[in-house]
Amino acid sequence: MKKSPLAAVKERFESKEKLVMAVQALSSSDLWVDRLGAKGLNRVSNAKLLSLYDKIKDAQEKFKSRSSLVDSVLTLMKREQDTGLRSALTAYPLPRLLDLHGSLARKAKRAAKAKA
Repeated sequence: MKKSPLAAVKERFESKEKLVMAVQALSSSDLWVDRLGAKGLNRVSNAKLLSLYDKIKDAQEKFKSRSSLVDSVLTLMKREQDTGLRSALTAYPLPRLLDLHGSLARKAKRAAKAKA
């Protein structure tokens, strides 16, 4: 049975405050666009914080920077020279960029399989 978000937080980070500090430490990297507002991460649910932590960690391992993630998305779209789209993608939040990259990668994989 899947653990509750609170149990997962306590197992991985011992408390929500430590999870918030870990997300804040990761969010200061090149990948994150700060769009939180006045309330901050303390008001975000445990499940969303865990998901955000995992996504930022995954993006750091795969792409190292936001610009390389955007370049990868543009390459999968076959629109590397489109500066307008590049600036629009740069404004996207990290989870949305990762979802877009994942769907485009699956689409490219299916297209390559269909050609073969």
